[in-house]
Amino acid sequence: MHTAALIDPLQDTLRDVGRTLQNMRAHGPVTGTWHATQLKSEADLIAERLIMTALHQLTPNIPIVSEEDLSSHAVDRLQPYWLVDPIDGTASYCGGFEGYVTQLALMEDAQPVLAVVFAPALQHMYFAERGCGAWVNGNRLFCTPHKTNVTLVDNYPQPKGIAKHLHHHLPCSDYLETGSIGLKICRVADGSADLFVKDVTMRDWDLAPGDLLLHEAGGVMTDLLGHRITYLGNLEQRGGLIAATSANLIQLVINVLPRS
Repeated sequence: MHTAALIDPLQDTLRDVGRTLQNMRAHGPVTGTWHATQLKSEADLIAERLIMTALHQLTPNIPIVSEEDLSSHAVDRLQPYWLVDPIDGTASYCGGFEGYVTQLALMEDAQPVLAVVFAPALQHMYFAERGCGAWVNGNRLFCTPHKTNVTLVDNYPQPKGIAKHLHHHLPCSDYLETGSIGLKICRVADGSADLFVKDVTMRDWDLAPGDLLLHEAGGVMTDLLGHRITYLGNLEQRGGLIAATSANLIQLVINVLPRS
């Protein structure tokens, strides 16, 4: 499969989705309903329809797994398939904040091989192709792994929970607040931050696009034990997440993590 030929039309699709989402916000408040820890809105479904229509036209023989379409979650994950998160950071989107993205990844052999992530409010377009690098707005991404001080990213105004623990125990010089999981990983890949750590249950569509972007930028992403994340099973990731600019920083995190 010639994945490079898909990059431009996928970027065009996510820009269209982004314009739609931004226009919806501009014309009035966008609300949602909480389902456990997930906020769902009509905007998620609109974004999903736009993305799925485009993917069916581009690659009619490749199945699609989307966060919002529960019937799609039973796909045979050993075959190539699309993994779609129409809005990652719905709470940020509904709240009028910048920290949300629309993202997707093409999966093969339990790993992402192509990823596109668009942050409409920031106008940041990220993409990566396995073995060919990662880019944002036409600029190649390279992680800087040997910084003395660490910038930590999380989704609260001040570090909380595990982020607060790491901010205290690591040489953290700065802290960046960003909404969605996918965007936080991209912020490590683009050099805005050095480290993102999470110890909650996440889903494959939260992680896979950013995983490829970070890897292709020269960074590292593992679970809290330092194991490479694989995308099999029931679409849930329960082992936590460390996204960092280097393997050395991953090990520093593991060394200071609180033990249960």
